Amino acid sequence: MIRVRKAADRGHANYGWLDTWHTFAFATYQDSAHVRFRALRVMNEDFVAPGRGFGTHPHNDMEIVTYVLSGALEHRDSMGNGEVLRPGEFQRMSAGTGITHSEFNPSADEPTHLYQIWLFPEKKGIEPSYEQKAFPEAERHNRLRLVASRDGAEGALTIHQDARIYLSTLDAGQSVSLQLPTGRHAWLQVLRGGVNLNGTALETSDGAAVSEDSSLAITAESDAEILLFDLA
Repeated sequence: MIRVRKAADRGHANYGWLDTWHTFAFATYQDSAHVRFRALRVMNEDFVAPGRGFGTHPHNDMEIVTYVLSGALEHRDSMGNGEVLRPGEFQRMSAGTGITHSEFNPSADEPTHLYQIWLFPEKKGIEPSYEQKAFPEAERHNRLRLVASRDGAEGALTIHQDARIYLSTLDAGQSVSLQLPTGRHAWLQVLRGGVNLNGTALETSDGAAVSEDSSLAITAESDAEILLFDLA
């Protein structure tokens, strides 16, 4: 069963410096029909103006994964980490018992386009931690590249949840597939381009929740980039 979440149906707010789209209920966007999917709690697509960003703010008991599509994002946190995240790089922050951080677009003239994703951790009260890794284009071109998992397999980020996150950039006409064991679920987020998921057409910024399907086939209708979540 595939349930499509069209891009235009998401929650939306524009604060001038931040143009943000919410797949699930977030901040001022409250929607009881779209609060979460399995462990996936937040799927925000953000466009941040040059020189602007999110001031220091707290988090706890959440796995936060950030991916930049264009531009850059400067991160600083209460653990002493200070990094700049660029396209092709993922950041994982386990908020655990509590952390504060800030995120800013360090450019004077280029906007930043990013996705921030929150997953519930498998347990509360873990020690806060941080990771950042680059995944070169060659490793994800026309294939699924594991970028985050509970065991950090294949050089992926380590997340504290029974989930696997894949990234792929697909040439038009190319396909990737994933087998889902019984009881597993999936979420597909189209970052760019258009794809066909088991016969269902999806466009840029569309998402799709998948349950009760044992096999996923994703074919690019145009050059595309996707995130695919394998969830308990």
